[in-house]
Amino acid sequence: TTTTERVATSAATATLPIHRRFSSSSSTGASSSSSTTTPTTKTQLYFWGTDTGGSIWKNPHSQDAKVFDVPFCVEDDLIRETFGSGADGIAQVVCGATDTAYLLENGQCFVMGQNKNGQLGVGHQNPVPTPVPLVLPDNPKIRQIELGPKFSAATDEDGNLYTFGNGGTLTTMGWLGHGNAESQLRPKLVESLVEDQCRVQRVGVGEMHMTVLTTDGEVLTTGHGAYGKLGNLESIDRLYLDTVAVLTPDAYHVSDIAVGKSFNLALTRTTTAQGRGGKLFAWGKNSKGQLGSGMGLSVDTFAMQEYPEPVEGESDTLLHQRIVKMAAGHSHAAAISDDGGRVYFWGMSLQFDPTLVEELNGVTIVDVACGEDYTLALDERGALYSFGVASSALLRGNSGVLGQGSSVKQLAQATLMEAFDPPTQTVRQISAGWKHAACLVSTTTTAAEEEKES
Repeated sequence: TTTTERVATSAATATLPIHRRFSSSSSTGASSSSSTTTPTTKTQLYFWGTDTGGSIWKNPHSQDAKVFDVPFCVEDDLIRETFGSGADGIAQVVCGATDTAYLLENGQCFVMGQNKNGQLGVGHQNPVPTPVPLVLPDNPKIRQIELGPKFSAATDEDGNLYTFGNGGTLTTMGWLGHGNAESQLRPKLVESLVEDQCRVQRVGVGEMHMTVLTTDGEVLTTGHGAYGKLGNLESIDRLYLDTVAVLTPDAYHVSDIAVGKSFNLALTRTTTAQGRGGKLFAWGKNSKGQLGSGMGLSVDTFAMQEYPEPVEGESDTLLHQRIVKMAAGHSHAAAISDDGGRVYFWGMSLQFDPTLVEELNGVTIVDVACGEDYTLALDERGALYSFGVASSALLRGNSGVLGQGSSVKQLAQATLMEAFDPPTQTVRQISAGWKHAACLVSTTTTAAEEEKES
Protein backbone atom coordinates (compact mmCIF):
# COMPACT_ATOMS: atom_id res chain seq x y z
CA THR A 1 0.00 0.00 0.00
CA THR A 2 1.41 3.40 -0.94
CA THR A 3 0.85 6.75 0.73
CA THR A 4 1.98 10.31 0.28
CA GLU A 5 2.61 10.69 3.99
CA ARG A 6 6.27 11.26 4.96
CA VAL A 7 6.36 7.90 6.75
CA ALA A 8 3.58 5.37 7.33
CA THR A 9 2.24 6.09 10.76
CA SER A 10 1.09 2.70 11.94
CA ALA A 11 2.21 3.46 15.47
CA ALA A 12 3.10 6.62 17.33
CA THR A 13 6.81 7.23 17.56
CA ALA A 14 8.35 9.73 19.94
CA THR A 15 10.29 12.46 18.14
CA LEU A 16 13.12 14.16 20.01
CA PRO A 17 13.61 17.93 19.67
CA ILE A 18 16.39 18.44 17.18
CA HIS A 19 17.84 21.57 18.78
CA ARG A 20 18.16 20.01 22.20
CA ARG A 21 21.93 19.76 22.03
CA PHE A 22 22.39 23.43 21.34
CA SER A 23 19.55 25.13 23.20
CA SER A 24 20.96 24.77 26.71
CA SER A 25 24.15 26.19 28.13
CA SER A 26 27.26 24.05 28.34
CA SER A 27 27.91 22.23 31.61
CA THR A 28 31.48 21.18 30.92
CA GLY A 29 32.97 23.91 33.07
CA ALA A 30 36.01 24.17 30.81
CA SER A 31 36.80 27.68 31.99
CA SER A 32 37.40 26.44 35.53
CA SER A 33 39.84 23.70 34.56
CA SER A 34 43.55 24.10 35.04
CA SER A 35 45.36 26.25 32.52
CA THR A 36 47.82 23.39 32.08
CA THR A 37 45.08 21.10 30.82
CA THR A 38 45.33 20.94 27.03
CA PRO A 39 42.43 19.45 25.03
CA THR A 40 43.34 16.68 22.60
CA THR A 41 41.30 15.42 19.67
CA LYS A 42 41.17 11.84 18.46
CA THR A 43 39.17 10.02 15.80
CA GLN A 44 36.73 7.26 16.75
CA LEU A 45 34.87 4.76 14.57
CA TYR A 46 31.19 4.11 15.31
CA PHE A 47 28.73 1.51 13.94
CA TRP A 48 25.02 0.79 14.32
CA GLY A 49 22.35 -1.30 12.58
CA THR A 50 22.18 -4.99 11.71
CA ASP A 51 25.27 -7.11 11.17
CA THR A 52 25.04 -9.02 7.87
CA GLY A 53 27.70 -11.69 7.84
CA GLY A 54 30.42 -9.37 9.11
CA SER A 55 29.33 -5.95 7.87
CA ILE A 56 29.74 -4.48 11.39
CA TRP A 57 33.13 -4.50 13.14
CA LYS A 58 32.28 -5.85 16.58
CA ASN A 59 34.21 -5.46 19.79
CA PRO A 60 35.34 -8.72 21.47
CA HIS A 61 32.57 -8.68 24.09
CA SER A 62 29.77 -8.33 21.50
CA GLN A 63 30.66 -11.00 18.96
CA ASP A 64 27.29 -12.75 19.31
CA ALA A 65 25.19 -9.63 18.86
CA LYS A 66 23.32 -9.10 15.56
CA VAL A 67 21.54 -5.78 16.03
CA PHE A 68 22.97 -2.56 17.45
CA ASP A 69 20.17 -0.02 17.86
CA VAL A 70 22.44 2.74 19.22
CA PRO A 71 25.90 3.65 17.88
CA PHE A 72 28.87 2.01 19.57
CA CYS A 73 32.56 2.84 19.36
CA VAL A 74 35.00 0.28 18.00
CA GLU A 75 37.86 -0.14 20.44
CA ASP A 76 40.94 1.75 19.29
CA ASP A 77 43.27 -1.08 20.34
CA LEU A 78 41.36 -3.41 18.01
CA ILE A 79 41.73 -0.94 15.15
CA ARG A 80 45.42 -0.45 15.89
CA GLU A 81 46.07 -4.20 15.88
CA THR A 82 44.43 -4.50 12.45
CA PHE A 83 45.60 -1.38 10.63
CA GLY A 84 48.87 -0.68 12.42
CA SER A 85 47.45 2.67 13.53
CA GLY A 86 44.38 3.84 15.40
CA ALA A 87 41.18 5.31 14.00
CA ASP A 88 43.12 8.51 13.26
CA GLY A 89 44.57 6.62 10.29
CA ILE A 90 41.13 6.04 8.71
CA ALA A 91 40.36 8.53 5.94
CA GLN A 92 36.92 7.14 5.13
CA VAL A 93 34.56 4.33 6.12
CA VAL A 94 32.35 3.01 3.30
CA CYS A 95 29.20 0.97 3.94
CA GLY A 96 27.88 -1.12 1.07
CA ALA A 97 24.76 -3.25 0.82
CA THR A 98 26.13 -6.00 3.07
CA ASP A 99 29.80 -5.09 3.44
CA THR A 100 32.14 -2.39 4.74
CA ALA A 101 35.44 -0.92 3.55
CA TYR A 102 38.03 1.34 5.16
CA LEU A 103 40.21 3.71 3.17
CA LEU A 104 43.31 4.61 5.15
CA GLU A 105 45.30 7.81 4.97
CA ASN A 106 48.26 5.87 3.55
CA GLY A 107 46.25 4.63 0.55
CA GLN A 108 45.60 1.13 1.86
CA CYS A 109 42.12 -0.37 1.84
CA PHE A 110 40.63 -3.00 4.15
CA VAL A 111 37.31 -4.81 3.62
CA MET A 112 34.91 -7.00 5.58
CA GLY A 113 31.38 -8.33 5.28
CA GLN A 114 29.07 -10.98 3.86
CA ASN A 115 31.00 -11.38 0.58
CA LYS A 116 28.34 -13.72 -0.81
CA ASN A 117 29.26 -12.98 -4.42
CA GLY A 118 32.96 -12.40 -3.94
CA GLN A 119 32.34 -8.65 -3.97
CA LEU A 120 35.14 -8.01 -1.47
CA GLY A 121 37.80 -9.07 -3.98
CA VAL A 122 39.76 -11.22 -1.54
CA GLY A 123 39.82 -14.42 -3.60
CA HIS A 124 36.82 -16.31 -2.17
CA GLN A 125 33.07 -16.01 -1.43
CA ASN A 126 33.12 -16.70 2.30
CA PRO A 127 32.13 -14.20 5.01
CA VAL A 128 34.90 -11.88 6.18
CA PRO A 129 34.09 -10.98 9.83
CA THR A 130 37.17 -8.80 10.43
CA PRO A 131 38.93 -6.35 8.11
CA VAL A 132 41.47 -7.78 5.64
CA PRO A 133 43.54 -5.94 3.02
CA LEU A 134 42.18 -5.38 -0.48
CA VAL A 135 45.08 -5.38 -2.93
CA LEU A 136 44.85 -4.13 -6.52
CA PRO A 137 47.12 -5.49 -9.27
CA ASP A 138 50.62 -4.00 -8.83
CA ASN A 139 49.46 -2.66 -5.45
CA PRO A 140 48.73 1.02 -6.21
CA LYS A 141 47.13 3.28 -3.61
CA ILE A 142 43.33 3.09 -3.60
CA ARG A 143 41.43 6.36 -3.95
CA GLN A 144 37.77 5.22 -3.97
CA ILE A 145 35.82 2.03 -3.36
CA GLU A 146 32.11 1.31 -3.86
CA LEU A 147 30.54 -1.91 -2.53
CA GLY A 148 27.45 -3.40 -4.20
CA PRO A 149 25.35 -6.46 -3.32
CA LYS A 150 26.80 -8.48 -6.22
CA PHE A 151 30.00 -6.70 -7.21
CA SER A 152 32.25 -3.81 -6.27
CA ALA A 153 34.56 -1.30 -7.91
CA ALA A 154 37.67 0.62 -6.89
CA THR A 155 39.85 3.31 -8.42
CA ASP A 156 43.53 4.01 -7.88
CA GLU A 157 45.33 7.33 -7.61
CA ASP A 158 45.95 7.38 -11.37
CA GLY A 159 42.24 7.07 -12.20
CA ASN A 160 42.32 3.41 -13.25
CA LEU A 161 39.18 1.35 -12.57
CA TYR A 162 39.08 -2.17 -11.14
CA THR A 163 36.00 -4.36 -10.65
CA PHE A 164 35.39 -7.63 -8.80
CA GLY A 165 32.59 -9.95 -7.75
CA ASN A 166 29.77 -11.65 -9.62
CA GLY A 167 30.01 -11.19 -13.39
CA GLY A 168 26.52 -12.24 -14.45
CA THR A 169 24.70 -15.17 -16.03
CA LEU A 170 24.22 -16.50 -19.54
CA THR A 171 21.36 -14.02 -20.05
CA THR A 172 22.33 -11.00 -17.93
CA MET A 173 25.85 -9.63 -17.66
CA GLY A 174 28.23 -6.76 -18.28
CA TRP A 175 28.34 -4.84 -15.00
CA LEU A 176 32.03 -5.60 -14.42
CA GLY A 177 32.84 -3.93 -17.73
CA HIS A 178 35.11 -6.72 -19.01
CA GLY A 179 32.94 -7.76 -21.97
CA ASN A 180 31.73 -11.08 -20.55
CA ALA A 181 29.92 -12.80 -17.68
CA GLU A 182 33.02 -14.07 -15.91
CA SER A 183 33.12 -13.47 -12.18
CA GLN A 184 36.26 -11.99 -10.67
CA LEU A 185 37.20 -12.97 -7.13
CA ARG A 186 40.04 -10.47 -7.14
CA PRO A 187 40.17 -6.93 -8.58
CA LYS A 188 40.66 -6.81 -12.34
CA LEU A 189 41.63 -3.72 -14.31
CA VAL A 190 38.96 -2.48 -16.74
CA GLU A 191 41.26 -2.47 -19.74
CA SER A 192 38.82 -0.84 -22.18
CA LEU A 193 39.13 2.44 -20.28
CA VAL A 194 42.92 2.26 -20.42
CA GLU A 195 42.76 1.65 -24.16
CA ASP A 196 40.48 4.68 -24.57
CA GLN A 197 42.72 6.76 -22.29
CA CYS A 198 39.84 7.40 -19.91
CA ARG A 199 40.59 8.16 -16.28
CA VAL A 200 37.92 7.77 -13.64
CA GLN A 201 36.94 10.60 -11.34
CA ARG A 202 34.15 8.66 -9.58
CA VAL A 203 32.44 5.28 -9.83
CA GLY A 204 29.07 4.08 -8.53
CA VAL A 205 27.65 0.55 -8.42
CA GLY A 206 24.07 -0.68 -8.34
CA GLU A 207 22.81 -4.22 -8.01
CA MET A 208 23.57 -5.12 -11.64
CA HIS A 209 24.89 -1.98 -13.32
CA MET A 210 27.82 0.40 -12.99
CA THR A 211 28.10 4.13 -13.64
CA VAL A 212 31.36 6.02 -14.10
CA LEU A 213 32.25 9.72 -14.23
CA THR A 214 35.52 10.36 -16.08
CA THR A 215 37.94 13.19 -15.46
CA ASP A 216 36.80 14.63 -18.81
CA GLY A 217 33.23 14.92 -17.52
CA GLU A 218 31.77 11.97 -19.46
CA VAL A 219 29.20 9.69 -17.81
CA LEU A 220 29.55 6.02 -18.77
CA THR A 221 27.34 3.03 -17.91
CA THR A 222 27.45 -0.73 -18.37
CA GLY A 223 25.61 -3.88 -17.29
CA HIS A 224 21.96 -4.80 -16.95
CA GLY A 225 19.92 -2.42 -19.09
CA ALA A 226 16.39 -3.15 -17.85
CA TYR A 227 14.34 -0.17 -16.59
CA GLY A 228 16.56 2.25 -18.49
CA LYS A 229 19.36 2.06 -15.90
CA LEU A 230 22.01 2.72 -18.56
CA GLY A 231 20.39 5.98 -19.67
CA ASN A 232 20.48 5.43 -23.44
CA LEU A 233 16.81 5.00 -24.40
CA GLU A 234 17.25 1.24 -24.44
CA SER A 235 16.77 -1.63 -22.04
CA ILE A 236 19.43 -3.92 -23.43
CA ASP A 237 22.53 -5.04 -21.56
CA ARG A 238 25.93 -3.60 -22.35
CA LEU A 239 29.20 -5.47 -21.88
CA TYR A 240 31.48 -2.43 -21.85
CA LEU A 241 31.20 1.09 -20.48
CA ASP A 242 29.46 3.38 -22.97
CA THR A 243 28.64 7.10 -22.97
CA VAL A 244 25.31 8.43 -21.70
CA ALA A 245 24.60 10.65 -24.69
CA VAL A 246 22.33 13.15 -22.94
CA LEU A 247 25.05 14.10 -20.45
CA THR A 248 27.90 14.83 -22.85
CA PRO A 249 30.50 17.40 -21.70
CA ASP A 250 29.42 19.65 -24.57
CA ALA A 251 25.95 19.95 -23.06
CA TYR A 252 26.66 19.76 -19.31
CA HIS A 253 29.49 19.69 -16.84
CA VAL A 254 28.82 16.69 -14.59
CA SER A 255 30.50 17.17 -11.23
CA ASP A 256 29.30 14.08 -9.34
CA ILE A 257 27.27 10.87 -9.61
CA ALA A 258 25.41 8.64 -7.16
CA VAL A 259 23.99 5.18 -7.80
CA GLY A 260 21.13 3.39 -6.07
CA LYS A 261 20.08 -0.22 -6.43
CA SER A 262 18.50 0.32 -9.87
CA PHE A 263 18.71 4.07 -10.56
CA ASN A 264 21.24 6.85 -11.02
CA LEU A 265 21.76 10.50 -10.12
CA ALA A 266 24.09 12.99 -11.83
CA LEU A 267 24.84 16.47 -10.52
CA THR A 268 25.59 18.99 -13.26
CA ARG A 269 26.42 22.65 -13.53
CA THR A 270 26.58 24.81 -16.63
CA THR A 271 29.56 27.02 -17.36
CA THR A 272 27.36 30.10 -16.82
CA ALA A 273 25.99 29.04 -13.44
CA GLN A 274 26.62 31.48 -10.62
CA GLY A 275 27.58 30.32 -7.15
CA ARG A 276 27.80 26.75 -5.94
CA GLY A 277 25.74 23.78 -7.07
CA GLY A 278 23.80 22.90 -10.15
CA LYS A 279 21.05 20.79 -11.67
CA LEU A 280 20.26 17.24 -10.61
CA PHE A 281 19.42 14.54 -13.21
CA ALA A 282 18.01 11.04 -12.62
CA TRP A 283 17.28 7.93 -14.67
CA GLY A 284 16.52 4.23 -14.25
CA LYS A 285 13.89 2.40 -12.24
CA ASN A 286 11.15 4.51 -10.67
CA SER A 287 8.95 1.91 -9.00
CA LYS A 288 9.03 3.74 -5.65
CA GLY A 289 9.37 7.31 -6.84
CA GLN A 290 13.14 7.30 -6.46
CA LEU A 291 13.58 9.54 -9.51
CA GLY A 292 11.59 12.40 -7.98
CA SER A 293 9.50 12.88 -11.10
CA GLY A 294 6.13 13.06 -9.38
CA MET A 295 3.29 10.91 -10.82
CA GLY A 296 2.09 9.90 -7.34
CA LEU A 297 -0.05 6.78 -7.21
CA SER A 298 0.39 6.20 -10.96
CA VAL A 299 3.92 4.94 -10.22
CA ASP A 300 3.98 1.15 -10.44
CA THR A 301 6.44 -1.73 -10.51
CA PHE A 302 7.35 -1.06 -14.13
CA ALA A 303 7.82 2.71 -13.89
CA MET A 304 11.13 3.88 -15.33
CA GLN A 305 13.00 6.66 -17.11
CA GLU A 306 15.27 5.55 -19.96
CA TYR A 307 17.36 8.72 -20.18
CA PRO A 308 18.48 11.42 -17.72
CA GLU A 309 15.90 14.06 -16.89
CA PRO A 310 16.07 16.93 -14.38
CA VAL A 311 14.81 16.13 -10.87
CA GLU A 312 12.19 18.82 -10.36
CA GLY A 313 8.95 17.04 -9.51
CA GLU A 314 5.45 17.91 -10.62
CA SER A 315 5.43 20.86 -8.22
CA ASP A 316 8.79 22.17 -9.54
CA THR A 317 10.25 22.03 -6.03
CA LEU A 318 13.85 21.92 -7.27
CA LEU A 319 13.34 23.96 -10.44
CA HIS A 320 15.16 27.01 -9.10
CA GLN A 321 17.35 25.27 -6.52
CA ARG A 322 21.08 24.73 -6.89
CA ILE A 323 22.05 21.32 -5.55
CA VAL A 324 25.45 20.94 -3.90
CA LYS A 325 25.32 17.30 -2.77
CA MET A 326 23.12 14.27 -3.25
CA ALA A 327 22.84 10.64 -2.17
CA ALA A 328 21.16 7.54 -3.61
CA GLY A 329 19.93 4.68 -1.43
CA HIS A 330 18.22 1.37 -2.10
CA SER A 331 15.04 3.01 -3.45
CA HIS A 332 15.12 6.65 -2.38
CA ALA A 333 17.34 9.69 -2.68
CA ALA A 334 18.17 12.95 -0.94
CA ALA A 335 19.81 16.24 -1.91
CA ILE A 336 21.18 19.38 -0.27
CA SER A 337 20.61 22.82 -1.78
CA ASP A 338 22.94 25.80 -1.53
CA ASP A 339 20.10 27.78 0.04
CA GLY A 340 21.18 27.39 3.66
CA GLY A 341 21.94 23.68 3.41
CA ARG A 342 18.31 22.61 3.11
CA VAL A 343 17.53 18.91 2.60
CA TYR A 344 15.04 17.36 0.17
CA PHE A 345 14.19 13.68 -0.13
CA TRP A 346 11.98 11.45 -2.30
CA GLY A 347 11.21 7.78 -2.97
CA MET A 348 10.37 4.78 -0.74
CA SER A 349 6.78 4.94 -2.14
CA LEU A 350 6.28 7.78 0.36
CA GLN A 351 7.26 10.92 -1.51
CA PHE A 352 7.20 11.03 -5.31
CA ASP A 353 8.22 14.69 -5.54
CA PRO A 354 11.33 16.17 -3.89
CA THR A 355 10.07 17.15 -0.43
CA LEU A 356 11.70 19.61 1.94
CA VAL A 357 12.70 18.16 5.31
CA GLU A 358 11.27 21.13 7.17
CA GLU A 359 12.41 20.18 10.67
CA LEU A 360 16.05 20.65 9.55
CA ASN A 361 15.51 24.23 8.38
CA GLY A 362 17.08 25.58 11.57
CA VAL A 363 20.47 23.98 10.88
CA THR A 364 22.85 23.91 7.92
CA ILE A 365 23.20 20.37 6.53
CA VAL A 366 26.52 19.58 4.83
CA ASP A 367 26.17 15.88 4.01
CA VAL A 368 23.50 13.19 3.52
CA ALA A 369 23.60 9.41 3.20
CA CYS A 370 20.79 7.06 2.16
CA GLY A 371 20.43 3.38 3.06
CA GLU A 372 17.44 1.09 2.68
CA ASP A 373 14.45 3.24 3.68
CA TYR A 374 16.41 5.52 6.02
CA THR A 375 18.44 8.72 5.72
CA LEU A 376 21.27 10.29 7.70
CA ALA A 377 21.94 14.04 7.66
CA LEU A 378 25.06 15.74 9.04
CA ASP A 379 25.06 19.42 10.00
CA GLU A 380 27.92 21.92 10.00
CA ARG A 381 28.40 21.56 13.77
CA GLY A 382 29.01 17.82 13.49
CA ALA A 383 25.59 16.78 14.82
CA LEU A 384 23.90 13.81 13.14
CA TYR A 385 20.18 13.26 12.41
CA SER A 386 18.27 10.22 11.18
CA PHE A 387 14.80 9.57 9.79
CA GLY A 388 12.95 6.81 7.94
CA VAL A 389 12.04 3.22 8.71
CA ALA A 390 14.03 0.51 10.48
CA SER A 391 12.60 -2.87 9.49
CA SER A 392 14.00 -6.28 10.37
CA ALA A 393 12.86 -9.73 11.42
CA LEU A 394 15.27 -9.38 14.33
CA LEU A 395 14.66 -7.50 17.58
CA ARG A 396 10.90 -7.28 17.04
CA GLY A 397 11.17 -5.48 13.74
CA ASN A 398 13.98 -3.01 14.52
CA SER A 399 17.08 -3.18 12.31
CA GLY A 400 18.74 -0.45 14.38
CA VAL A 401 19.65 1.75 11.39
CA LEU A 402 18.05 4.85 12.91
CA GLY A 403 20.46 4.62 15.86
CA GLN A 404 17.82 5.91 18.27
CA GLY A 405 17.30 2.87 20.52
CA SER A 406 15.21 -0.28 20.44
CA SER A 407 11.88 1.51 20.87
CA VAL A 408 12.30 3.70 17.78
CA LYS A 409 11.38 1.71 14.68
CA GLN A 410 10.42 4.64 12.47
CA LEU A 411 10.84 8.39 12.43
CA ALA A 412 8.58 10.64 10.40
CA GLN A 413 10.80 13.61 11.24
CA ALA A 414 14.56 14.05 11.18
CA THR A 415 15.70 13.52 14.77
CA LEU A 416 18.97 14.26 16.50
CA MET A 417 21.04 11.16 17.30
CA GLU A 418 21.81 11.66 20.97
CA ALA A 419 24.72 9.20 20.95
CA PHE A 420 26.94 12.06 19.79
CA ASP A 421 27.48 15.23 21.78
CA PRO A 422 28.82 18.28 19.88
CA PRO A 423 31.12 20.08 20.38
CA THR A 424 32.89 17.41 22.44
CA GLN A 425 32.02 14.83 19.80
CA THR A 426 31.68 16.00 16.20
CA VAL A 427 30.74 13.61 13.42
CA ARG A 428 32.98 14.31 10.43
CA GLN A 429 32.09 11.54 7.93
CA ILE A 430 29.04 9.30 7.48
CA SER A 431 28.12 6.26 5.39
CA ALA A 432 24.86 4.31 5.08
CA GLY A 433 24.59 0.69 3.97
CA TRP A 434 21.35 -1.10 3.38
CA LYS A 435 21.00 -2.34 6.97
CA HIS A 436 24.01 -0.85 8.74
CA ALA A 437 25.70 2.52 9.10
CA ALA A 438 29.00 3.94 10.31
CA CYS A 439 30.70 7.26 10.95
CA LEU A 440 34.00 8.79 11.95
CA VAL A 441 33.83 11.05 15.00
CA SER A 442 36.34 13.59 16.28
CA THR A 443 36.30 13.45 20.09
CA THR A 444 37.93 16.16 22.20
CA THR A 445 39.09 15.33 25.71
CA THR A 446 41.49 16.71 28.28
CA ALA A 447 44.28 14.86 30.04
CA ALA A 448 42.26 14.97 33.25
CA GLU A 449 39.26 13.39 31.57
CA GLU A 450 41.37 10.65 29.99
CA GLU A 451 42.95 9.87 33.35
CA LYS A 452 39.52 9.68 34.96
CA GLU A 453 38.25 7.29 32.26
CA SER A 454 41.29 5.04 32.66
